[in-house]
Amino acid sequence: MRILQIAALLALAACSSPPAQGSSPAAAAPEASQPKHPVSGLQIIPLTVTQDGKAHRFKVEVASSPEEQARGLMFRREMAPDEGMLFPRTPPDLASFWMKNTVIPLDIVFIGSDRRIINIEANAEPYSLEPRRSAGLTAAVLELNGGRAAELGIEPGARVDW
Repeated sequence: MRILQIAALLALAACSSPPAQGSSPAAAAPEASQPKHPVSGLQIIPLTVTQDGKAHRFKVEVASSPEEQARGLMFRREMAPDEGMLFPRTPPDLASFWMKNTVIPLDIVFIGSDRRIINIEANAEPYSLEPRRSAGLTAAVLELNGGRAAELGIEPGARVDW
């Protein structure tokens, strides 16, 4: 039975790898009073990316648990322009994401412990098993609609607050 449970979790692996050992869902756990997304049921929090004095505001779902992170944005057919999903990683690690079962192209934004963007894997191809890796230790990963970061002028070094 345990093998079937493990196999089921692996089959659900979407655009993220499971969090590192010792990950804590409380790392970026939003308050219980936050609204929940109608599709995922995940809590929604405000997130701001600041680049060259310009602030871009998003409403992001927080995937805190290993199960939520494994599912990510799998099977989702759309996401509003100013929506996204945040994957907190505690402790920070070298993150690697893929697009298995992910229908929409995504910008995968790797955020360091200083809350600055380390690198962006832009327009990750739907369904691709190609690993998209961080260029350094990652405290969180933000997924946005593919091309959205370039459209808004968001680049490595930008500040991300949530």
